[in-house]
Amino acid sequence: MIPESTAAAASRSSEQTKKSHDEANSSGAVNHSEDESGNENQQKNVRRRKRAHKGSENVKRKSARAGCSSVGRARGRRGKRRHVENVTLFEVITMGRSAMRAVIDDWIKAYVTDRDSSLLDLISFFIQCCGCKGVVTAEMCQSREDSDVMSKMVEELDEVASLQYKKFLAFPWILTVTWPMDTDSVEYPLTQSGPYGRWFHSEFCDFVSVLVAQCQHSVIFDSYLMNTLISLLTELSNSYIRAFRHTCTLAAVKLLSALVGVALSLRVGIENSQKLYKVPKTKTTRQKLTPQLERIQKKIAELQGKRVEIESMMDIVFKGVFLKRYRDVLPEIRSICVEELGLWMKLYSSEFLNDTYLKYMGWMMYDKIPDVRLKCVLGLQGLFGDPLLLPKLDLFTSRFKERMISMTLDKDNEVSVQTMKLLLLISRTCDDVLSPDDYKQLLQFVYSSQRPLAAAAGELLYLRLLSSGAHTSDSQDEINEEEARKLQTSARLKSLLQFHQESELHKHVVYLVDSLWDCGGALLKDWAALTSILLQEPSSHGPGLTLAEQALLVEILVASVRQASEGPALAGRSGAKKALNAREKKIQIDDCTKLTEHLLTVLPKLLNKFSSSSDVVASLLRIPQFFIPECPEAENTQAVSSLMAELGAVLDFHSSPAVVEAAARTYLSLCGEETSCGSVARDARDSLVQTWVDKLTVLLEDSLQGDCFSADEEKTGDILSTLRKLRAFHNCHDLSRWSLFQLLSPLLSAGGAPPEVLLEVLQCLCFIMIWSLNVSSGTLTSREKAVAQRLQLRLFCERSHRCLSHSDHSVRHQAFLGVCDVLVAHSYQTHVWDPTSFGPLLHTPSPKLQRALSTFVCMHVFVGPDCDSQSRVSEGSEVERLEDLHRRRNLLAAFCKLIVHGVLEMSTAAEVFMYYTKYYNDFGDIIKETMYRARQTDKIESSRTLVLCLQQLFVRLKKEQESGGRAQAGVQTFTSIKELARRFALTFGDPVKFRECVVMMHRTGIEFVFQEFNQTPETPTPPLLSYLTILSEFSSKLLKPDKKTVFMYLQKHTAELFINLRDECWQPLVYYRASLLTAAEGEDAVSYVSSDRKPCPPNRSPFSKQKLEGSKSPCLFSPVDSKVSKGHRSKFSPSHQEKTTDVDPFSLPLEPAARDLNPEGFVLSSSNEAEDDTVEIEL
Repeated sequence: MIPESTAAAASRSSEQTKKSHDEANSSGAVNHSEDESGNENQQKNVRRRKRAHKGSENVKRKSARAGCSSVGRARGRRGKRRHVENVTLFEVITMGRSAMRAVIDDWIKAYVTDRDSSLLDLISFFIQCCGCKGVVTAEMCQSREDSDVMSKMVEELDEVASLQYKKFLAFPWILTVTWPMDTDSVEYPLTQSGPYGRWFHSEFCDFVSVLVAQCQHSVIFDSYLMNTLISLLTELSNSYIRAFRHTCTLAAVKLLSALVGVALSLRVGIENSQKLYKVPKTKTTRQKLTPQLERIQKKIAELQGKRVEIESMMDIVFKGVFLKRYRDVLPEIRSICVEELGLWMKLYSSEFLNDTYLKYMGWMMYDKIPDVRLKCVLGLQGLFGDPLLLPKLDLFTSRFKERMISMTLDKDNEVSVQTMKLLLLISRTCDDVLSPDDYKQLLQFVYSSQRPLAAAAGELLYLRLLSSGAHTSDSQDEINEEEARKLQTSARLKSLLQFHQESELHKHVVYLVDSLWDCGGALLKDWAALTSILLQEPSSHGPGLTLAEQALLVEILVASVRQASEGPALAGRSGAKKALNAREKKIQIDDCTKLTEHLLTVLPKLLNKFSSSSDVVASLLRIPQFFIPECPEAENTQAVSSLMAELGAVLDFHSSPAVVEAAARTYLSLCGEETSCGSVARDARDSLVQTWVDKLTVLLEDSLQGDCFSADEEKTGDILSTLRKLRAFHNCHDLSRWSLFQLLSPLLSAGGAPPEVLLEVLQCLCFIMIWSLNVSSGTLTSREKAVAQRLQLRLFCERSHRCLSHSDHSVRHQAFLGVCDVLVAHSYQTHVWDPTSFGPLLHTPSPKLQRALSTFVCMHVFVGPDCDSQSRVSEGSEVERLEDLHRRRNLLAAFCKLIVHGVLEMSTAAEVFMYYTKYYNDFGDIIKETMYRARQTDKIESSRTLVLCLQQLFVRLKKEQESGGRAQAGVQTFTSIKELARRFALTFGDPVKFRECVVMMHRTGIEFVFQEFNQTPETPTPPLLSYLTILSEFSSKLLKPDKKTVFMYLQKHTAELFINLRDECWQPLVYYRASLLTAAEGEDAVSYVSSDRKPCPPNRSPFSKQKLEGSKSPCLFSPVDSKVSKGHRSKFSPSHQEKTTDVDPFSLPLEPAARDLNPEGFVLSSSNEAEDDTVEIEL
C-alpha cells in the first residue's frame, strides 16, 4: 500500500454537520479520493471504486468536498504569520517536528470548535498512514451495545468488484474502509526500503507522541477523543490485512508509551502538590485549614483522578492490542510489542514491573526470530541496569536464568553478545544469582571466534577474577605503594594463569589476551610489571612462579606486545574493527614506543635467564619483530649490542626449527635500512652466517669422500643443525655472496646421505635459486652471468629429478615442491624483466622431467586409501589424515602453478582434469581454479585440454573392456566419464563467449569417432561410437546456428556409412543427433532420450514418433516419402504434443538434402502397424 502524497483529509463545515444530523443515525461521509493532479489511471480507479460501492448509503454523500481542518503556520521570524497554508495531518509528517507541533495545536483548536470534523481528520490520518488508497466513509452510532450494529462489523472481500471492505466500530463512529483487493501485497510506508521507510517510522512515532503531549492538558480527558482513537487502533490492529495491523499496532503501543509519559508527569505533579500541602499544614497545626490547603487538596484529588483515568486507558490498550499482537505472525509486530513493553516496565515500574507483565518478556525470549529475542534482551538490560528495580526481578531471574545463559550460544551473533552483556549486568548487581558452574560455562567464551562475544566474556572474566584487590598480608602497611601495586598485579596475573591452565579448552594465549584487551588493557600493557615478575627470584616475597607458569606468562607478554603493535586482527576470529581512527593510531604508536624502549634493555636479561628452554626462547625471540624502527632507544648501541650477543648465544645453544626460524625473522626486522640499529644487526648476522659456512665447509670436507657421504652420528648432527640454521636464514635473507650452491649441490649426488640432510639441502638450494632469480635484475650484468645462472637452474632440476624416486617420501615431496617453486619463479622473472638489461635466460624443462612431474602427481596425489601406505597409516587418526590431505593439496597446487604460468604445456593438465569429479571433495577447488586460469590464458587450448582428457579416459575404458582384465586404478566407468563431461559443460557460462570453443570440441569429437574408420561387415560401427554419448553433454552449450553447422559436419562424416537405427550399436549416434536437433531453448536431448535409461527394444526405434510431414532433411536420414498418415500422427499423446508444438526434438530441419548424398541411399518408410511402429532405414 503506497501512501498518496497529496491525499486530502476529510472535513465538514458546520452547515454540512447540521444537514447531516437531520438524517437518521448518520453524520456524513468521508471520501479519500485521488489527487486532482494524479495520473489518469488513478482517477479511473477511483471512479471504478465509487461505482462499485454506489449502493452504500454512505457513498451517497460523496458530494461532500474534501477539505482540510489543519492550518499550517507561517514560517516567518518569531512566529509571525505571512500566509496560511492548508495541509493535512498526513502531510505534516514531512515537515519536521516543529511544524508538527504547530499543526497539532491548530488541530486541537479546531477540535474544540468542531470535534466531529477534527476527529474524522485524525481517523483519516491513520488510515492514510496504513498506505490505504481506498475510500473511508463514516456514520454515527447512537449506542455501543446495539446488537444490530455489532453484527454488521465485518471484514470481507467482494470478488466481483475486486474490492475489500472493513466495517468496524470506533465509537461514536461506524467506519467503512474500502480498498482494492491486491493492495495487501504492495509495500506500505512502514515497510518501504531505504531511508524513506526508516524516516517515516520515526516521524510517525513522533506524531503520536506529540499529539498526546499537546493534548495532555486539554482534550485528552474529555472521554471522547481517546475513546474513539483507542477503538480505532484496536479494531485496525486486529485486521487480517498486514498494513492495517502493523501500522495501527505501532501507533497503539506508541500511544501507550505517550500515556506513560502523561502518567509520570501526573505523578510528579501529585508528589509536588503533596509536598506543598504538608508544608503549610505543619506551620498551621493550631489553626484551621486555610483556603490554600483546600485548593491544594482539590488539585491533588483532580490529579489522582486523571492518573486513574490514564491508567485505565493504558490498561485498555494493553489488553486490546498488546495481548493480541505480541504473538502475531509478523515478526516486526512482535518486536514492536516487546520493545515497548521493556520501556513501559522501566519508565512506569509501579504499574508494569511485576510478574504479570514480566512473563511476556520471558516467553518471547524463546521466539524463533533473532530480532524479537534481541529486543527482549535489550529491554532486560534496561531493567537490570537500575538498582532500584532489582527487588522486583527476583522471581523472573530464577525462572528464566537458564534460558538467558543458553542464549549466549544463540546462532545470531548480536543476540549472543547482548545476552552476555546482560549477564555481566546481573553479575555486577546480583552476586548470588550466577553459580560457580554458570561462571565456568560463561567464562569459556573468551575463546570464542566472534570477537564482540569474546570481549564481553573477557569483561566478565576481568570483573570476576581480576578486578578485585589483591589479598596481601598484614605487613602491607610497611610496604610502599609501588610494592603494593606490584603485589596486586602479581596476584591478578596468577589468577589469570590459573584460569587459563584450568580451562583446558584452548592452547593459544593470544585469544585470551585479545578478549581482555578492551577491559584489562592497563594490566596487560604493564610490561614493566610483567618483566619484573619474570625476572624475580623465588626467594623474594614468596615462592614465585613455576616453570609452566613462567612459560605461560612469557606467552602472555608476547601476545600483549603483538596486540599493542598490530591490533585485534587475529586469524580465526571475526568481528574485529578493521580500520583504526586517529586516536587509536596515536595510542598504538605510543604503546609501540613504550614497549620498544623497555623491552630493548630487558629482553637480553630474559633470554639469558630462559636460555635453557627452547619453547620460551622461541617465544621471546618474536618480541623484537614488533619494535618500532624509529625508536630513540634503538640508537643505544650498548643495548643493541647486548641483544645481538644474546641472540648469537641462543643460536649457538639451540638448533630447533622454532628457535632458528624465530631468530631469522627477528634479524630480518632488525636489519632493515630504516631501523636505527640496522648496521649493528647486519654485522652480527653476517658474522653468524660466516661462522656457519666455515663450519659446514670443514664438516663436508671430512664427510664427502668422492661420491659417497660418510660421517658418524656426531658429525651428521652438526651438519644437520648447521644446515637447518642456514636454511632458515636463507628463507629470510639473501646469502648469495657465500656461494652456498657449489657447497651444497654435491650432497644431492652423493650416496649414503641421510634423508634429514637431503631434506635440508633441497630446501636450502630451492631458496638459493629463488633468491638468485629474485635479485637477477641487479646481479646479472653480463651474458656470462646469465648463462651461469641457467646452468645452475638446469643442474638443480636434474638433481632434484633424481630425488623424485628417493625411498623417503619427505625427500620426494620436497624435491617436487622445490622444482615447481623454482620453475614458477623463473617463469615469472622472464615475464617481468626489463628487455634493455640482462635477465634470466629462457629455460624449458626437459620432456623427461615434465613426464616425471606429471607421473608424480598421479601417483602421490590422486590415490585412494588402499593405494598409498601413508593413507593406510593415517586411517587410525583423523589428525594424520588431515595432515596427509594437506600435503597432497600442496603438491597438486604446486603442479597446477606450472600449468597456469606456462611452464608446462596446457595439455599436461588433462591428467589433472580427469580427476575433477572423483576427488571433488578434496581437490575440486584447486582443479576448478586451474580451469579458470587456463581459460583466461587461452580459451581454445583449454577446451582442447578438456577434450583430450575425456578422450584419454574413454580410450582407457575401451582398452580395459577389450582386454577383459581386472580394473586398473586410472580407469573410470562410462557413467563417471559422462558425469565429468557434464561438469565440464557447466563451466562454460555464456554460450556466446565460448562459442568457438564448444564448436571446436564437437568437431574434434566427431573426428575422433569417425576419422580413419572404414565400414566392413566385421566392423559395422566405429569402435569409439559410444563417445558421442559423452559428447552430447556439450550440445546444450551450442547456439542454434552452431547446432546446424555441427549437424552438417556430422552428416559429412557419416554420408557413406550404412546405418540401421534398429540396431542397438547405433544408439549413441541417435542420442547425439537428437541433442543437435533439439529445438526447445535450453533443452537437451538427454531429457528425452537418456543414455542412463533402459535402451529401446531392437524392434523399436526412437524415431518411431517423429513428425515427418512436410520436412526434408539435409542429413543421411533424409526421407524420400514425406507422406505420413493421420493415423500415425494421432499416436502422439497430448502432453507430448504440447512440449513439441514448434519443432519436435527428433524432427528433421527444413533444409534441402545434401548434394553429395546418394539418391538411392536411405529410404525411410513409416509403418502404421500398431505392433511394429518402426522407421526403417535402408541403403
